[in-house]
Amino acid sequence: MRPMLATPADTVPEGDDWLHEVKWDGMRILAHVSGPTVRLTSRTERDVTVAFPELVTPDAGLQGYDDLLLDGEVVILVDGVPSFAALAERFNVSDASMAARLAASAPATFLVFDVLQAMHKPTLVMPLRQRRQLLEGLELATRFVQVPPTFTDGAQLAEATAAKHLEGVVSKRIGSPYRPGRRSADWRKIVHRRTDSFVICGWLPERDNDRVLGSVYLATPTPAGPLIYRGRVGSGLAGARGATVLSMLDEICSADSPFEDDPPSEPGRGPIRWVRPELVADVEFLGISDGGQLRQPSWRGIRHDLRPADLAETDADA
Repeated sequence: MRPMLATPADTVPEGDDWLHEVKWDGMRILAHVSGPTVRLTSRTERDVTVAFPELVTPDAGLQGYDDLLLDGEVVILVDGVPSFAALAERFNVSDASMAARLAASAPATFLVFDVLQAMHKPTLVMPLRQRRQLLEGLELATRFVQVPPTFTDGAQLAEATAAKHLEGVVSKRIGSPYRPGRRSADWRKIVHRRTDSFVICGWLPERDNDRVLGSVYLATPTPAGPLIYRGRVGSGLAGARGATVLSMLDEICSADSPFEDDPPSEPGRGPIRWVRPELVADVEFLGISDGGQLRQPSWRGIRHDLRPADLAETDADA
C-alpha cells in the first residue's frame, strides 16, 4: 500500500472541521506489524526494514500486536530538531551491520499519525477522528516510536513551528477517510520554506577542479514525458557530500541530454555532464521565478524512497 498524500497550500485552513499536526522533516513509512514481525516500507512500497533496526526491536514497542498497519514519518533528531541530512544517509542502507552502527550513533524515531488496519480489519473508511482515537488507544510511547499530538488552532501551530525552525504544518479534515496513494485536499501541507523533489539530469564541476562536483541540473518530470528545467543547485554540495553524489552520477552518465530543449550552458564551465534522469533529490528554495526556475535553491539530500515517475503523479481529490 502507498500512503495518502497532502496537497500544498498557502495558508492553514480554519474551523472546527480540521486537526493540525507538525510537519516533520523526515520520510514516510508504513509499519506492518504481525505479532513479533515488523516490516517497514517506503512511500514507493520498498522494504526498508533493514535500514532501521532500532524500530523493529522489542524496545520500540511495536512487536506483539496481532495485526497493525501504521502510517507515519521516520526522523532523526539532532538537538531536538529533525535532520533530513542525517536521515538521507540511513534510508538506502542495505547492510545490516552498517545499519546497526548508524542506529547506535544516531537512532531514528517513528512518529505515527494514522492507523490503517487493526486486528485484521481495514480502517480506511473510518473518519480521521475515529482512526485517531484508535491510534491513541494503542499507547505507543517509547524512545523509538511515538504518537505526536494534534492541535485545533492551526494558525498558532504555524507560528510555533516557524519559531522553532520546524518544516511546517499538516492540516487534516476530521471527517475524511484514508485514500491510499492519493493526493487529497482533505490533507493540506503548509511549509515555511519550500521543499520539493526533483530529478537530476546533469552536473557541472567546480571551476578549478574537473573532478569535484560544483552543481547539478534539476528538472520536474511530467506525465506526458518532457522534463521541465528547474535550474541548478550547488549550495550544500561541498566536501564529502558532493563526492558521494558525484560517485552516484558517474554510474548513470549519459552522452545524450534528457531535455527536448537543452538548458543554457555556463560560460567558461565546459560542456554539461549529462546523466540518465534516474536519481531524485530534495531541494529547499524560496520560490519559483517567472521563468520556472528555483530561487536560491539549497541541497538537502538524495531521495532513495522516490522514483522520477512518482514526481509526475498528478491525481488529486477535489
